[in-house]
Amino acid sequence: MLKYLAAYGCSALVVLVMDWVWLTVMGDKLYRPVLGDFMAKSVNLPAAVAFYFIYLAGLTFLATVPALREASVMRAVVNGAVFGFVAYATYDLTNQATLTRWSTTITLADMAWGTVLSLTAATAGYYGSRLLVK
Repeated sequence: MLKYLAAYGCSALVVLVMDWVWLTVMGDKLYRPVLGDFMAKSVNLPAAVAFYFIYLAGLTFLATVPALREASVMRAVVNGAVFGFVAYATYDLTNQATLTRWSTTITLADMAWGTVLSLTAATAGYYGSRLLVK
C-alpha cells in the first residue's frame, strides 16, 4: 500500500508543477483569446482540488499500479498516455460539441498536453515509488 501512496504523491507533485506552468504560460496565449470573459477570474479551489484528487487516483490505479505490478516502466508510459488522452479528449471534445466559445486549436493542444502530462506523471510515480519504497 505504501508504494501506491508514494506513486500517487510523486505523480501529484509532477502534475501540480507541470500543470501550473502550462496554465500560467498558455492561459493568456491559448485559452483567453478564444474564451475571453468566459474564463473565471480566479480558480474555484474546491473544484480544482476535487479534479486533481480524482484524476490522480485514476492515473495511479490505471497506469502506475499496473506498471509497478509488472515492473515495467513502459506500462506506466503507455497506460499514462492512454489515460491522459482519453481524460482530456472527454473534456475537450465535450466542450467543442456543446460550447460556442471553443476551438479545434484548444482541443488539439489540450489533448496533446493531457497525454504528455499523464505519461510523465505516471512515469514519475513509477520511478518515485520504486526509489522511495524498497
